[in-house]
Amino acid sequence: MHPLEKYLRTENNNLPALLIRGGLWVASFPYHLVVNCRNKAYQLGLMRTHRAGVPVISVGNITAGGTGKTPACAAIAKWLRHRGIRVAILSRGYGALADGLNDEARELDTLLPDVPHLQAANRIETAKIAVEELEMEILLLDDGFQHRRLARDLDIVLLDATNPFGWGHLLPRGLLREPLKGLRRADLVIVTRSDQVTTQDLANLRTKVQRVSPKAGWVESIHSPIRWRNSSGEELPLDYFAGKPALALSGIGNPKAFLETLQRLSVTLIDQIQFPDHHPYSPMDVQGILERISQCSVPPQAVLCTGKDLAKIASNQLGTVPLWALEIELQVISGAEVLNEYLDRLCTLAQKKHTSE
Repeated sequence: MHPLEKYLRTENNNLPALLIRGGLWVASFPYHLVVNCRNKAYQLGLMRTHRAGVPVISVGNITAGGTGKTPACAAIAKWLRHRGIRVAILSRGYGALADGLNDEARELDTLLPDVPHLQAANRIETAKIAVEELEMEILLLDDGFQHRRLARDLDIVLLDATNPFGWGHLLPRGLLREPLKGLRRADLVIVTRSDQVTTQDLANLRTKVQRVSPKAGWVESIHSPIRWRNSSGEELPLDYFAGKPALALSGIGNPKAFLETLQRLSVTLIDQIQFPDHHPYSPMDVQGILERISQCSVPPQAVLCTGKDLAKIASNQLGTVPLWALEIELQVISGAEVLNEYLDRLCTLAQKKHTSE
């Protein structure tokens, strides 16, 4: 849960919530001004974009928080690899640890061992390295919707169906990184967690998006749990922890969705621990987790976490309790032909470019 969620929701109208929302609303004006000026500068050509020399796919979002970019990047990279395309992932590396990798990079390295992942704030330079030194044919820009310096051939925006527009306000009043009109730049909208809202909610969301960006393609997806795995790469079937007592651990943008998935898997949750997104897990944090484990009324048979958390903790157990991560894949449930058409087009472009060189 976002630390201010109980105050940001408009149904909460007690005095503290109203005062906090008012203060955050005022604070959002300078942010709004900066974002609008920056976008206008790119629109007018006052700020320059750079071409990578190969097709670039951007996977991003319009809100802060966990929309599911890591599973989306993994799914697209796997699709391209199956087509024989050499693809690299470029990311900023927010929250990188001592070895220079952040949680997303560690998880993607596990899921995609044959896909290079370059992390740096200057993605123009990493794009150059990927193309000239690694001879990549397509670049996948992770969290790239607001990173406009690198030109892209396909702009994909992810919307979390459970909170697509971050309470409808810009940061810090809400979670929007830019006004909704920014969706006009999107070529394709992929709605994630479509199974966690009603059919009518999805229809309403599609209508709203199409009003803003009528040209954008529409794809609906879910985060499908696949298996359990530990830090050593061992695997367990999805139903292994059904009916068993466990402690849930997460440091992600949308912990609520993770907990709901565990409940659907019939895990008996005896406690839950939530850290902020990209939390680094210090020795003190681990000690605190061990204390919570010792206080459980029923001894947990496992600590269950996300792939990002496992990548940072990098251990098979916490104390004497096994640590297992839920492996998630993005599964398209509607609009697969739209996504495939866009990706096919870029594959053809990449192959033509490679043949001509």
